[in-house]
Amino acid sequence: MTSLKMYCFSLANSNLEKIKKINYIPVGLGKEIFDKEWIRDNTGNHISEKNSWYGENTFYYWLWKNDLKKKFDTDWVGFCHYRRFWLKDNKSEIYEDFKKSIIKEAPPEWNNHEVVLRDEIFVNSTKLSKILKHGKMQLLKNPFVFLSKKKLSIKVHYDMYHGYGELDKAIELLDNENREDFRNWVNSSVSFSANNVFICKSPALYNDYCKSLFQWLEKCEQIFGFDPNRPYSRIRVYAFLAERYLSYWFKKNSNYIIWPMKFHDITNDKINF
Repeated sequence: MTSLKMYCFSLANSNLEKIKKINYIPVGLGKEIFDKEWIRDNTGNHISEKNSWYGENTFYYWLWKNDLKKKFDTDWVGFCHYRRFWLKDNKSEIYEDFKKSIIKEAPPEWNNHEVVLRDEIFVNSTKLSKILKHGKMQLLKNPFVFLSKKKLSIKVHYDMYHGYGELDKAIELLDNENREDFRNWVNSSVSFSANNVFICKSPALYNDYCKSLFQWLEKCEQIFGFDPNRPYSRIRVYAFLAERYLSYWFKKNSNYIIWPMKFHDITNDKINF
């Protein structure tokens, strides 16, 4: 086993003691007032004020811009949520004892890899009822796309849930190195690693990812802005764009491994804490 530092994101100050009990580093996001033991993304060079639109990425920006190499003082640095945790082994279950189920050290399976991505969601398994509810514009524009699950790509899924045509607008703002590759990927792929979480070994790789991501998102701000009246499915536009870009970029630029992550909300967990 090799060393692992895990940052755990939370929107609530009340989760502090629970995160500390599993020996993760508590990261407070959003506007809530947090105790001094939390790491915040609103010091130094930051974009914390954009958290409602960027989600977890405001912390990635903060880590990138504030002594990145000092933060990478272990073999691996990872990120999780207060309700989404990496499992300690490559199994798809959480044991009765939650604290024994989650990862604490990097397993040997990671040795020949640079990045760990979470188990993927498959957009071509979308139920017909959800397609009819969210894909009305798609049905009007191209009803034949729903006749074959092979055509239910990441691009179609994004159009359904986060605004028809908005992903296309964003892709046009990507740099020449990634524009066509990312366009081809979202149009041909049916799965991606959701929730904007990953585990990384190299600060140089982390730096390159953040540089590419935030240069793109900054350009996207000129189109989508920061309208607080947009519905949730669209107000977090930069988080949703990053969610797709993360899978694409690390798959293209690193030797990665897929690892299971499970939903477990510690906020209301009175059994394990």
